[in-house]
Amino acid sequence: MVVLVMAAWFPGDALADREAGKRKSTVCIGCHGPKGMAVNKLWPNIAGQNPGYIIAQLQAFKSGLRTSSFMQPIAMGLTAVDMRNLALYYAGLGKKCD
Repeated sequence: MVVLVMAAWFPGDALADREAGKRKSTVCIGCHGPKGMAVNKLWPNIAGQNPGYIIAQLQAFKSGLRTSSFMQPIAMGLTAVDMRNLALYYAGLGKKCD
């Protein structure tokens, strides 16, 4: 049981599906690029980002703690599982994308 609690805070392979994250990432591509590298300097690169950070930001957008006319509608449609999957996918891309 402790492992599940820890995994919820530090998502990993046990509770997330990288391939599901890749499939879900299609909505992210418009701003963050196909490999997590933003297409505009105004948007952040998310390739190689810490998974816990990605999840925290998505949760903040979903709850309204953080506001963005672009990100809030997207985050509202994500489940906790979607967020973990996306976080694992983008964390695994690394910061250098070919």
